[in-house]
Amino acid sequence: MRGHGIKLSIQRRMVIDLLYFARAAPTVPVQKDMSVGELVAARAACRNRPRWTAIFVKAFALVAEEIPELRRAYVKIPQPHLYEYPTSKATIMIEREYHGEPALCPISVKDPANQPLRAIGELLEHASTVPLENLREFQRWKRLTRVPRPFRRLLWWIGLNIGRQRGNFFGTFGVSVYSAFNAESLHPLSPLTTLLNYGVIGRNGRVAARIMYDHRVMDGATIARALRRMEEILNSVILEEVRSLPRAAARANGQPAPKTAAGDGA
Repeated sequence: MRGHGIKLSIQRRMVIDLLYFARAAPTVPVQKDMSVGELVAARAACRNRPRWTAIFVKAFALVAEEIPELRRAYVKIPQPHLYEYPTSKATIMIEREYHGEPALCPISVKDPANQPLRAIGELLEHASTVPLENLREFQRWKRLTRVPRPFRRLLWWIGLNIGRQRGNFFGTFGVSVYSAFNAESLHPLSPLTTLLNYGVIGRNGRVAARIMYDHRVMDGATIARALRRMEEILNSVILEEVRSLPRAAARANGQPAPKTAAGDGA
């Protein structure tokens, strides 16, 4: 069948580079069904509901403070070894439109464990609405993607294999979520040590949370314990912070403000 060729856009080249290095990481998914019903109710009662992405990112980072394996990376320079970071740095993939085509845009959140949910949400809102010309992370990746492929791949490899620079350029864990579209990915790929992913959050507070992990850095039991601890943190530390946020105003007839679907505002 005769068709026509389409030149690879900057967006596609960026994803191809990401997958090229992701395939070298032997990642394994671990999933836990969580119950966060009280958190769903507390969030629904907020005047400005915090983003679920901010909630899960902070919860994961708080777990990583307790479990150092979540802050480690396998690197090869000067020789293969594990490198441990003092704090976490999240790299969250969001979708923006660039020249009429969807584009993945990595957003960095430094030390989310010690940031309020409001600050993380404001950062994500800014990244979702500011012109891409003013988004530093996207402009940096765009410049890199314009470098000829052999040199570009070399820069990627160096960045991923020098411990200190890896954290600066790529972060310590990734986040990729589609739940706002009532969909979820079972095993997204990433060159990072861990990638956090969660499914659609039901009104009853049931949600499937997953961590893809690099088996060179840790074993599955560590991730299973991390997911169990994350559920505990969601239902304690995060729940308390959400309950402390300003409440939604009651309606004039004295009835509470109507609730929306739990998955809104991912």
